[in-house]
Amino acid sequence: MFVGKFNNSIDGKSRMIVPAKFRDGLGGRCVIAKSLDKCLTIYPEEQWEKFVKEKLSVLPIGNENARKLRRHFHSSAAVCDVDKQGRLTIPQELKEYAAIEKELITIGSDMTIEIWSKENWDRELDPDSGELLNASDLAESMEQYGF
Repeated sequence: MFVGKFNNSIDGKSRMIVPAKFRDGLGGRCVIAKSLDKCLTIYPEEQWEKFVKEKLSVLPIGNENARKLRRHFHSSAAVCDVDKQGRLTIPQELKEYAAIEKELITIGSDMTIEIWSKENWDRELDPDSGELLNASDLAESMEQYGF
């Protein structure tokens, strides 16, 4: 399970250092793809295979939006190796999609890892509290989802 938030950066060769706490969960290879938000998702290989098999592959081929959703994920996916220094290279197209230039935020998201440009992450935060949800919105969301 991936949890926590880490500040990081990308070097001139488009490499980022995977936080040490996340490396074991990735093994030596992973898949990076566009997320639904303006960020990237890193999937351990087995998690990507499960996502494709259980979610994407069962989408109805006769539905235009389902086909677009499959294309969104499949066309953006890139298999990446994590080198001995714990770095992986983010493909240019994915860097552009997530607006990653230098600083980035790496977030554990249960079975996957999210990579955000610092600017996009800061926009996600409530300007008054610096949190994703203020206390009232958090309580309402928890109630809505049965917490």
